[in-house]
Amino acid sequence: MRAFVTGGSGLLGSSLVRVLLSQGHAVRALVRSRDKATQLLGDTRAEVVVGDLQDVPAFAPALEGCEVLFHTAAYFREYYRPGDHWPQLERINVRGTLSLAETAHARGVGRLVDTSTSGLIGLQPGGDPGDESTPPAPVVRSNLYFKSKLLAEQRLRAFCAGSGLEVVSVLPGWIFGPGDAAPTAAGQFVLDFLARKIPAFPPGGVNVVDARDVAMGMVRAAARGRSGERYILGGDYLTLADIFLELERVSGVPAPRVQVPYTVALGIAAVAQAWARLTRTETVMSVEGVRTLQAGLRVSSLKAQHELGATFRPFDETLRDTVAWLQAQRQPAAAAA
Repeated sequence: MRAFVTGGSGLLGSSLVRVLLSQGHAVRALVRSRDKATQLLGDTRAEVVVGDLQDVPAFAPALEGCEVLFHTAAYFREYYRPGDHWPQLERINVRGTLSLAETAHARGVGRLVDTSTSGLIGLQPGGDPGDESTPPAPVVRSNLYFKSKLLAEQRLRAFCAGSGLEVVSVLPGWIFGPGDAAPTAAGQFVLDFLARKIPAFPPGGVNVVDARDVAMGMVRAAARGRSGERYILGGDYLTLADIFLELERVSGVPAPRVQVPYTVALGIAAVAQAWARLTRTETVMSVEGVRTLQAGLRVSSLKAQHELGATFRPFDETLRDTVAWLQAQRQPAAAAA
């Protein structure tokens, strides 16, 4: 298989590139920075293509000859910074994704494996974990990133029906793993924990998953997934308190023990966002994040396990590898200082 991977230097994209290459597939990886690609993929045989989803025609020729397009690139990390991000979310995650699908189809690509999010899945009426057919949770209405992913799914589904392009959607949980150079919100969360910058935490939890397991699930979705279908790659549901205790076990850094009430956490997040806006800095504690954690959206990956053969490693292994990778990245900087 000749594969084209967008977001090739991201956490999920770089994991996907490595999985594909390990199975003998040829890979073209779309990146925005050649320097970053050299840092993360320089030891691989991936063919690097520099480009941006805001200008799909500029890299369209590189899609020629590819059989499967894996779409992992998205506007998400910046969403946690101050400001109005909907124009960028809509332009990249919705219109950019549709333009990518249209261009790929025109260039002869037969199948698209798109990365959505399990955040679109609500709970079953009785509170059981949601599956691929469960309607979105109310939190989707206030989380603009989730909204952009829902719209992208709808546009892709309509294009698939009218064009013949095979589209399979995968819906991961909160992705952790080694190789998180950006870092994503998950990587920054671990870095803040290691630096003891998290004195307290809000209630709630989320499904967490290893980037390498999502990558393997995507490769299997390309081979076995049914066109037009969604597959949740959710991993395990853990409370935030559970995640902190796992981090303590693998790193030796004491976990915070103070859990603040939901309303207090919302207030702290609102202040943190306002301060970040005034100082033009970033905050990993957002109102949307607190609301999403409080919603406790559990999801089931049974469909992906049965149809794709998806598997998920223990989360302590994921955190151990993540911590080791992040600490190794800091060592050269410390030595240079």
